[in-house]
Amino acid sequence: MLKRNRYRMVIWILSFLLISIATAGSFEGLYKSDVERQAIAETMKNPAMIAMVGPGYGLDNYTTGAMMAHQMLLFTAIVVAIMSILFVTSLTRSEEEDGQLELLRSLPVGRLANLLATFKLMIILNCLLAIIIGVGLTSLNISSMDAQGSFLYGASLGATGLIFSAITALMAQLSQTSRGTLTLSFMLLGFGYLIRAIGDVSNSLLSNVSPLGWILSTEVYVQNNWTPIFWTILLAVLLSLISLYLQAIRDVGSSFLRTKSGKKNASPLLLSTLGLAFTLQRTSIIAWSIAMLLLGLSYGSVFGDLENFFGSNEMLSEMLAPIEGLSLTEQFLTMLMCIISLICTVPPVMFFLKLKGEEKKNRIDHLLSKAVSRNQLLFSYVFISILSSVMLLLLSILGLFFASSLVMEEPIQIVVLLKSGMVYLPSVWLMISITIFIYGFKPQLTAVIWIYLGYSFFVVYLGGLLQLPEWMSMLSPFGHIPQFPVENIHIAPLMTLFLISLIVTFFGARAFRIRDISV
Repeated sequence: MLKRNRYRMVIWILSFLLISIATAGSFEGLYKSDVERQAIAETMKNPAMIAMVGPGYGLDNYTTGAMMAHQMLLFTAIVVAIMSILFVTSLTRSEEEDGQLELLRSLPVGRLANLLATFKLMIILNCLLAIIIGVGLTSLNISSMDAQGSFLYGASLGATGLIFSAITALMAQLSQTSRGTLTLSFMLLGFGYLIRAIGDVSNSLLSNVSPLGWILSTEVYVQNNWTPIFWTILLAVLLSLISLYLQAIRDVGSSFLRTKSGKKNASPLLLSTLGLAFTLQRTSIIAWSIAMLLLGLSYGSVFGDLENFFGSNEMLSEMLAPIEGLSLTEQFLTMLMCIISLICTVPPVMFFLKLKGEEKKNRIDHLLSKAVSRNQLLFSYVFISILSSVMLLLLSILGLFFASSLVMEEPIQIVVLLKSGMVYLPSVWLMISITIFIYGFKPQLTAVIWIYLGYSFFVVYLGGLLQLPEWMSMLSPFGHIPQFPVENIHIAPLMTLFLISLIVTFFGARAFRIRDISV
């Protein structure tokens, strides 16, 4: 496992290290005076920011260390959780699904060898991550970022990786497929974020239900509370032991959540490639639809407090230049819609890459041996991906409108919300077309799209905060989208992104049509 995954591990660790060091250094350079830091601290007290990054701590003395931990720890921990979920799924249920575990078990190894090796690998990975992040942040020699706080920051990330490694291992015992394992694990991650957001805004007891809430309670660089780390690791050990027990008592290829028996007669949907592609992914589509609706509802529920917060804060009133005809909530809406659109990009890309999974398992050969063209097969998945991008973004906007209309005296018009959200569709479609292009030419490199999406999130969401050069955000399709309603909608950049999407999709489809199917 170490030999097969050593490069992936190094890339992940270096990526976290570079981003953490760059962010901390940027905070130190941007906000040099106490007045500037306190001005930012005031913006962290509104409910929307609390829902996104967690409750503020050290706001009375908002040092660089407190700012770094408060604004970056949660999002970095989420990415660490995603890394652990992907690693554990590929090393457990994916190998079992592909028949590799059965081959390994035919050799003189124990029933738990594979799962124990997976746990050891994740301990190595997350411990290295914690230590290297701690050393890297300490080496910056920033006065407010002491060694204890820096290593606690790294330990918080490592503990997050361990708890979600254990959760994913448990889901691998419950689900019979790697897709089901990923779906259950990501749903629990999303549920943890949502419960934490609601708890931080309204009821702190709910935050204690989520491991992400535990991590934030460490209050890195302020209180440096190590207790949540120990409780997180203890829960990870307990879940790991349960996973090992379930692995020991089940057969290879089986699961504890049994797959529902199929119908006696095939559905009419299976008479077409589009219907087959939809049938394979309908559970994921439904789950993501519910998740995006809940995401919109959760963000919309805090809109009622924003206007009063901004209006009653003299410091923010001086910082935020009013724009005629727009409320402060509408100005805040632009950043929120960008975040939602980035999140809405993830499921359509996953829906298309299901085709890669089917090819890897040699399931499309028999389809292409029938009266089915490669274009017909490819564009069935493209159609689902494009349609889902529109549907998911629309659901999140509707959830945002419904929740905000209940808590605001003067709700934002639905037309404004639709325009501010749907304007991001060309950028989402371009991300899908790049995925098609990579899959058509070199399916082994489709992981690049996730790196590019992560880069887009970093430069678009944190670009203004870190004062990154404008050209960095322009390298992402999301950097070309007008921020309505603060900016007017110009058709030219949107049409340009759309035309580029068509061209890139054309070349990707052509490459898929002429290349060999993987064996």
